[in-house]
Amino acid sequence: MRAILIVIGLILLVGGLWAVFGHGSYTQTDTVLQLGSAKLTATHDKAIPQWLGIAGIVVGALLTLGGLFSKR
Repeated sequence: MRAILIVIGLILLVGGLWAVFGHGSYTQTDTVLQLGSAKLTATHDKAIPQWLGIAGIVVGALLTLGGLFSKR
């Protein structure tokens, strides 16, 4: 159980740091116009919100510390 908490915590911690320092993004595709079977789409690259990265850092740090300091 300790090892699982530590691994998940470290993954969240690294992912949160990655998102906060501006490297996290995702692609969103919007349908602009559709006439019958013809479709016009637009693709946008959007950054992961900074609050989500900070939340990942906090939760990851808590899980990692909880795993390190648990008695079992």
